[in-house]
Amino acid sequence: MKKILISPSILAGDFSQLGKDIQKLENAGADMIHVDVMDGHFVPNITIGPPVIKSLRKYTNLPFDVHLMISPVHKYIEDFSKAGSDIITIHPEATESIKDSIDLIKSLGKKVGLSLNPDTSINVIEKYLDQINLVLVMTVYPGFGGQKFISEILNKIKNLKKMKNDMNLKFDIEVDGGVNFENNKLVIEAGANILVSGTTIFKDNNGDIKKNIDLLRS
Repeated sequence: MKKILISPSILAGDFSQLGKDIQKLENAGADMIHVDVMDGHFVPNITIGPPVIKSLRKYTNLPFDVHLMISPVHKYIEDFSKAGSDIITIHPEATESIKDSIDLIKSLGKKVGLSLNPDTSINVIEKYLDQINLVLVMTVYPGFGGQKFISEILNKIKNLKKMKNDMNLKFDIEVDGGVNFENNKLVIEAGANILVSGTTIFKDNNGDIKKNIDLLRS
């Protein structure tokens, strides 16, 4: 079984000191840093862009796991690559050509992720599974942190894991949205090997980040 990786979402951090928060996450054992990019168009919220990612890059050597919730996404991929992203995840609905966007991310030397909203079928990305590094399964509707986990999505994670095994593929299965100490084991058992969490990591157990990361991983 693959090691369970934790990708804390800085969306739940203190935006006035994100650099320090990222260093705290690294010291606490985080495996990567999850960066939620929202445009107020594809999702109903606005967060950060390439200049902020570039300014944060110097605070850690951990991979930046960048989730682009923007549309149209293709024309911004290179900017996010140059800013310091290591994994670039896009939504299939946000590009005119999934294949072209995958190829562009690869040509920039970055890992490729495709994200599935709660109501997006695996069938939409099935033919690209052998070309990517990661599938990000959303267990909330993207746009805001702190939402309640949609338990029905566990079946989608199980189906994706079965498809991965049947096709003998190696992509990671990442889950984002309301992941906490009540459902982390269910998510892992369903087939995920990367857990994204924001509020739980930063706020639970009086903000003991290391304890929260260790608990999510177990």
